[in-house]
Amino acid sequence: MARETFTIREAVARDADAMGRLHVRAWQHAYRNVMPREYLDGLDPDERSTMWRTRLTRNGLPPLLVGVIDDDVVGFATFGQARPPENATTGELYAMNVDPAHWGNGVGRALLRDSTVRLASIGFTDAILWVVPENARARGLYESEGWTDDHATATEEILGVTVTDMRLRKTLTAPALS
Repeated sequence: MARETFTIREAVARDADAMGRLHVRAWQHAYRNVMPREYLDGLDPDERSTMWRTRLTRNGLPPLLVGVIDDDVVGFATFGQARPPENATTGELYAMNVDPAHWGNGVGRALLRDSTVRLASIGFTDAILWVVPENARARGLYESEGWTDDHATATEEILGVTVTDMRLRKTLTAPALS
């Protein structure tokens, strides 16, 4: 597959509809054998769009980046202080999703790298993220970028199915001054 040309930029309110659609598609593909089918099939792009629009129009919230190809939003990432705060030096990649039609073209890696650099530039010395162990594609990306399993887990129940997340951690390097 040829690499597509893309840009990474701050998200704006007009990105919300595309973000809602890609959020649903990404979850439906990535979690098909992990979460209940009825849950995934019931995800509503309009609800996700409204959620993202509300998030994008409120001031003071953590950064939100989008990956864009030909003016189309094909991925997003959001990050900030670890939740719950472990300490003042730990950041978190809250969410990262890429439209499955654009998996493998470098958008996810670019979003991850940009988010990591920005976390370091905010002053965090390490960062965490949570991933479903069965999401081999995402885990492979994270691990190839130096994120490692710190053996913490969290579980939640979705329609009677227990979903377990594993926590990955990375030591951050302060960006070089130019």
